[in-house]
Amino acid sequence: MEYRFLGNSGLKVSVIGYGNWLNSDKPDNQKLTTDAIRHALSLGINFFDTAEAYGFGEAERQMGNSLKELKVTREDIVVSTKIFRGAKDEKIPNKVGLSAKRIQEGLRASLKRLQLDYVDVVFAHRPDPDCPVEETCRAFSSCIDSGLAFYWGTSEWSAAEIVRAIEVCERLKLNKPITEQPQYNMLARSRF
Repeated sequence: MEYRFLGNSGLKVSVIGYGNWLNSDKPDNQKLTTDAIRHALSLGINFFDTAEAYGFGEAERQMGNSLKELKVTREDIVVSTKIFRGAKDEKIPNKVGLSAKRIQEGLRASLKRLQLDYVDVVFAHRPDPDCPVEETCRAFSSCIDSGLAFYWGTSEWSAAEIVRAIEVCERLKLNKPITEQPQYNMLARSRF
């Protein structure tokens, strides 16, 4: 397996990662998740990605259960999750978005489901036009400062939104996002 640095950090991740968006969103998929993670590990994959929105927490639960069952050494893997949508019903106040409250509570709930003390990378799963970017940047930086994550990144943000976040972090002397995770594949190439 080939490994590369993630963004401008010293964190090395496998060039192929394991994501469980489509295969771990239903409770009866636990065995499939464990088998897939076991196989990924055997190939040298060290990057495991999930999100609170995948099965509304089910994917995180299954990844946590699988890592525990397989007795994976925490230092040997890189785990990321994404925060933005924590409830099926988007009308529940403060369960959607990137406010400080949503980020802190969302990440703590994710860690509980993952059965981990920290994630290596926490992503802002979408930009939040309803929340000041300064608040979002402060909240993610605070997650790093408090040991809940080592790095933060963006997912599905435009170049202009990323530049704005970096400018805010530089001005306020906060931890900056180090990576962007766009949807990019054979069929979706517009956001690369």
